[in-house]
Amino acid sequence: MTARPGTVDRPLRVAIVGAGPAGYYAADHLLRQEGLVIEVDMFDRLPTPYGLVRLGVAPDHQKIKSVTGIFDKVAANPRFRFYGGVEFGRDLTVDDLRRHYHQILYSTGAQTDRRMGIPGEDLRGSHPATEFVAWYNGHPDYRDYQFDLSHERAAIVGVGNVAVDVARILCRTPEELAKTDIADHALEALRQSRLQEVYLLGRRGPAQAAFTNPEIKELSELPGADLIVLPEEAELDALSRAALERSQDRATMKKVEILQEAARRAPTGKPRRLTLRFLVSPVEVMGDEAGQVVGLRLVRNQLYATETGALQAKPTNEFEELQVGLVFRSVGYQGVPLSGVPFNESWGVILNEKGRVLDPATRQPRVGEYTAGWIKRGPTGVIGTNKPDAAETVACMIEDAAQGRVREPAEPDAGAAQRLVRERQPHYVSYADWQKLDALEVARGRAGGRPRVKFTRVKEMMAALER
Repeated sequence: MTARPGTVDRPLRVAIVGAGPAGYYAADHLLRQEGLVIEVDMFDRLPTPYGLVRLGVAPDHQKIKSVTGIFDKVAANPRFRFYGGVEFGRDLTVDDLRRHYHQILYSTGAQTDRRMGIPGEDLRGSHPATEFVAWYNGHPDYRDYQFDLSHERAAIVGVGNVAVDVARILCRTPEELAKTDIADHALEALRQSRLQEVYLLGRRGPAQAAFTNPEIKELSELPGADLIVLPEEAELDALSRAALERSQDRATMKKVEILQEAARRAPTGKPRRLTLRFLVSPVEVMGDEAGQVVGLRLVRNQLYATETGALQAKPTNEFEELQVGLVFRSVGYQGVPLSGVPFNESWGVILNEKGRVLDPATRQPRVGEYTAGWIKRGPTGVIGTNKPDAAETVACMIEDAAQGRVREPAEPDAGAAQRLVRERQPHYVSYADWQKLDALEVARGRAGGRPRVKFTRVKEMMAALER
């Protein structure tokens, strides 16, 4: 009987698909295991690592991006390798990974938006918020998207952190944006923006809004936009008031206080208005004959208590119309199935239990296959939430390895895996290559007093690496 993997002569070989926070936190936990020699190979479809930290976190929130320092320490481990620009399902299949690794971990995030499911959603000028976020953050896939900022009014459906990011970016002055790492093409387009009013639309009341207190405070202090909250919508309904009195939740109390204070403040005449609405839901995106968005039809909601006591919104018979030329929907993310990996369509996640991937027929774990992050649990929490999530999965991986429940790959050595990658994707980007690109971006930013100027096309990245 061969010795269990995890020794110097026979390392436990792990493939991680997806180079976002969940993948890095999992790699960190794996490489810290005492008494086990583990080698981690990380694959990402894009040439650049960090996932949503690079391509989702708003450019005016640089502090959040400092988590990449932790990821770089993980990548500095000699038993870690990064293969950027290698797409799972195209360049490598599940069977390829099974041939070279004892364990495979999928951490590909949630890559699409939920739809609102209302008429007019696909009119010109109606977009998923995540596409706009990817565009202004310089994601190569969205580099050439167009957003018509010549309209005077825009609406964002949703009040979660992505919706708030979009609102802030639309309301920031060009001078503020020019100090960030926003993509150059987006900076130029936002300089020309003619937007005067941005609406943020929440389907429930102020006490149920998903944004945090620091986020709403930041919106109330924007140099270029007055925050407008309607006094009648800032007032709590009886159910919300009773729920808050019962829970004594200090953060929610503070949130309501901030919003009610904003409702009492008169506008100061800043160039833009950011109007925050509550208890409204869109029932139709209205368009003209040319198929262009011209407005949103909204229904007024009221709250009711479910059996569990949660407060949900239900529509009334009151409607109103909002004249807007641009609509962004931000009503949640959706996971995308991976070729050959069991998927729960209704939840939008990989079929799993505590991170162990399950066989759909038997509901038993598939040996050696795991998942972490949003593709495991759904799009919840912040970047740091992925740390305990990854730790839970890694605990299962270590437990399975200790009991010999690992795959028996035909060619488990690092050289064989590297040869396969070279054959399938000769232009893959190593971590050393990424560090060169990183240094070049930072140098390009230094001249303009910016954190970096991003490469936004894969071709540009390859040219910079002299490929």
